Amino acid sequence: MALRAPLLTAKFFPKHHHHHPKLTPSHLIIIQGRVLDTRTSFITISDQRRKHALRIVNAAAKSGGNGRIMFSDVVVERPREVYMGRKWNAMDIATAGVVAVMHLLCVFAPLTFSWRALSVAVGLYVVTGLLGITLSFHRNLSHKSFKLPKWLEYAFAYCGVQALQGNPIDWVSTHRYHHQYCDSERDPHSPIEGFWFSHMSWLFDTDNTTRRCGEQVNVGDLEKQPFYRFLRTTYIVHPIALALLLYAVGGLPFIVWGMGVRIVWVYHITWLVNSACHVWGQQVWDTGDLSRNNWWVGMLAFGEGWHNNHHAFEYSARHGLEWWQIDMTWYMIRLLEIMGLAIDVKLPTLAHIQRMGFPSKTKSI
Repeated sequence: MALRAPLLTAKFFPKHHHHHPKLTPSHLIIIQGRVLDTRTSFITISDQRRKHALRIVNAAAKSGGNGRIMFSDVVVERPREVYMGRKWNAMDIATAGVVAVMHLLCVFAPLTFSWRALSVAVGLYVVTGLLGITLSFHRNLSHKSFKLPKWLEYAFAYCGVQALQGNPIDWVSTHRYHHQYCDSERDPHSPIEGFWFSHMSWLFDTDNTTRRCGEQVNVGDLEKQPFYRFLRTTYIVHPIALALLLYAVGGLPFIVWGMGVRIVWVYHITWLVNSACHVWGQQVWDTGDLSRNNWWVGMLAFGEGWHNNHHAFEYSARHGLEWWQIDMTWYMIRLLEIMGLAIDVKLPTLAHIQRMGFPSKTKSI
């Protein structure tokens, strides 16, 4: 799938249009060598690399695949069955049990609704989803897109623990392996094994990542810090403590909304980045994988939906590169930078953008 060039491209950029039929000029705003904004007309994805990432339906059918995922050109090549035909270990059962209980709590949401309970859910959605998962676990710990004072880094990481998605060491290790082996046979969660596998089923085979990628040798930076080892050892205690606090303050409605509804909401928004953002959307950078920019996931997931941008520039603290690509996590990081709390904030460099295939017209300010 390629984005089509506007008809006026050839008129306003005849030189680039003639000599670079697969590329279009970008207008970049650079501050100290960092790209703060891009305004691009179109880019056509390299056919050869797309063939590596996307297989035709016939080839998938021959290897036992299920064909295309609905409304997408992504093909399920190796459908993976997680629930049947294998032996579940204790951790598999515990993981599935926690997810099931959180979803079960949501059944009681209509019976326990109050504006106070809803406000608690929304507040914790921002604290655990934005500060905890997208800002801390993802951009800060997984990709080291910026640095924070240790007290603040640890505070945000603790918020992430309350999202009930695992401790920071495990979460970061899996995510780093995802980028290392993206949409290949060793990717912990790719839609080439099925949409629902990439969305959530992969979680219930807790040995899956170890079998594919090996032991957690990619998180030495976190394992050497006592705080993260402590969170790994005591992980489940902290959400339980929060649940007890919510019950003491607001009773069952706060449990249903502050734990069940909020956790399930953040679960599926996070999981949509792994599934929907590798299936539906626009691929404006030639990353050699299935990553897409998906605007509606971007809105729900605090900017994480600009996933093709992220896979093109993994280290970047900013995912919404266009002015109209809303990225709430970037806005928070930028605020922290202005306050002097976030330093070494990384953004795409002009040289990297040129290597990715965008000829440049720059405006320095």
